[in-house]
Amino acid sequence: MLLRDNPKVRVEIGGHSDASGSDAANMKASEKRAESAKKYLQDKFNIAADRMVVKGYGATKPIADNKTKEGQAKNRRVEFRVLK
Repeated sequence: MLLRDNPKVRVEIGGHSDASGSDAANMKASEKRAESAKKYLQDKFNIAADRMVVKGYGATKPIADNKTKEGQAKNRRVEFRVLK
């Protein structure tokens, strides 16, 4: 809703992964996750692509313990950050 109601706002869409797998695989998975969120916003809400920047973080910024299934699930996420 923020993007739809504020046409001048730009966001970074950050994709994240859990720590299972190689660093390269996690980076690719996180980038795909962020790209998927961007495509959804474009298709569903007609948000212009140039208002969204995609970044994959891999497993570099965990928010939970990767030793548990619950923690891994929390680390597989997309976050939005408003850009200036």
